[in-house]
Amino acid sequence: MRKIDTSIIAEKLYGMALRAGVNLTPSCRAALESAAESESGEAAKFALKTILENSKTAAEYGMPVCQDTGMAVVIMEIGQDVHLVGEQLKVAVDGAIRRAYADGYFRKSVCDPITRQNTGDNTPAVLHTEIVEGDRIKISYLPKGFGSENMSRLVMLKPAQGVDGIISTIVDTVKIAGSRPCPPVVVGVGIGGSFDTCAYLAKKALLRDVGSANPRGDIARIECEALQKINQLNIGCQGFHGDVTALGVNCEWAPTHIAGLPVAVNIQCHCVRCEKAVI
Repeated sequence: MRKIDTSIIAEKLYGMALRAGVNLTPSCRAALESAAESESGEAAKFALKTILENSKTAAEYGMPVCQDTGMAVVIMEIGQDVHLVGEQLKVAVDGAIRRAYADGYFRKSVCDPITRQNTGDNTPAVLHTEIVEGDRIKISYLPKGFGSENMSRLVMLKPAQGVDGIISTIVDTVKIAGSRPCPPVVVGVGIGGSFDTCAYLAKKALLRDVGSANPRGDIARIECEALQKINQLNIGCQGFHGDVTALGVNCEWAPTHIAGLPVAVNIQCHCVRCEKAVI
């Protein structure tokens, strides 16, 4: 049994949140650079180059790479041989986010859903935990903006709709969203599970590198076909029309009930900010 004080987790998460707020992921930057190179639409190409210039300036000066510094999503895979000591994990996580958003001068966007009263410090964070093998903790941090989050959907398909129905759901979600989620987007997709786990799978899919493929061949083919069809929509960067509406489609799956086929589509804007660490 390995003891880990939650203060160590908090310090690690604090640094991750500060870095994520001002940096695109390397895979996102590479995908944007490739898109800017291949884009044939003049306005879309200009927009892509402007996005890249903005991200470079943000990283250089330590400024938020987007004005929507997001709702903090924290996913932890905790080894079953870990014994957490110190203050409660949720308290430690919220404390780290509170400090990072203050010290990074990040916008505080979390509020009560009914009164709309802002909490003032971007907490509480969204915290998901999984128990896995081993004596380590893997932390994934994703600050999620809501221009794209608001365009997400969960659909309970009939099993007979199959792969074609899954692909249509993915493509239609992006088509309905249009320019509102600040394309080019990255599309996280959950397939299977239950109503709630399907949405979680879609969120986890966004943790993968942009351009990566699911190791399961038939799932990877869904990703590829959906991406091709999305990029035929001619929405383009920031809605200026063009060849690149999405940088990638990432699908994750889980077994489901014989009577169901849940599909969740979680859209991420072009500003992919994600940090990972292992303690």
